[in-house]
Amino acid sequence: MSAKDLRLVTEDWPYEPGQVSVRRVRGADNRLKIQMRVDLGVLQMEVQGRPDGTRPHGYDSLLEYQKDRIAAYRRGNGNDLGFVLDPAECREIRDEALQYYQRYLANFVLEDYPAVANDTQRNLEVLDLCATYAQDDDDRFALEAYRPYILMMHHQCLARAAMNIGDYRSARHHVEGGIRAIRAVFEKHGQPKAWRLSGEIQVLRALRREIHRRLPVDRAHQLRRLLRRAVRLERYEEAARLRDQLTALRHGPQESSST
Repeated sequence: MSAKDLRLVTEDWPYEPGQVSVRRVRGADNRLKIQMRVDLGVLQMEVQGRPDGTRPHGYDSLLEYQKDRIAAYRRGNGNDLGFVLDPAECREIRDEALQYYQRYLANFVLEDYPAVANDTQRNLEVLDLCATYAQDDDDRFALEAYRPYILMMHHQCLARAAMNIGDYRSARHHVEGGIRAIRAVFEKHGQPKAWRLSGEIQVLRALRREIHRRLPVDRAHQLRRLLRRAVRLERYEEAARLRDQLTALRHGPQESSST
């Protein structure tokens, strides 16, 4: 069998419908690659830079190239008024964003959450770039439907990266930020109530519940909450006991004196 025949690879790595099968391998250049099994073969992506390994116009990506063009336009004109991306340029940058989507999906399966956060952030920049500079309305809004999903993946992976180092408070902060960002998208598009029912919000809420179960108990906060409840219910003996516990917690253990 010819060394170019992909069956040398696919026979030992069967495709499983409905499953995202990925792995890391070391390439002929001795650098790590990410491979994703698809129905007709294997996608191979670079770990760093543009997933296909090319450098369009000498830049790491078309996004960086267009950002540099905008910066040069501003320097020459004092602002970016009049700068546009034509339909061909928008199509090229959307195709590039698809490459990054494939890679961040693979990295999510591999649980490389910082890598997913990086690639989702750059794809959010692509959406902003097209929304701001696309010449045609079709190109301006072509990717907007994916913004809630990308925001969910971005904030979820920031949270999971924080959870992996035991920083559950930062993880909760990232989840709450994602919920606010997705809500703002729905409100911007005239759907102020629909955000609550979105699948992306359900994912982040489930993750928030998981984080809350793992958060260390704040004993002082818990005692204050119970104290307020006891006072509201006029359970004054219980309130006095809780107040004593809160005072003791605030001042720390006291040394006992012998008589």
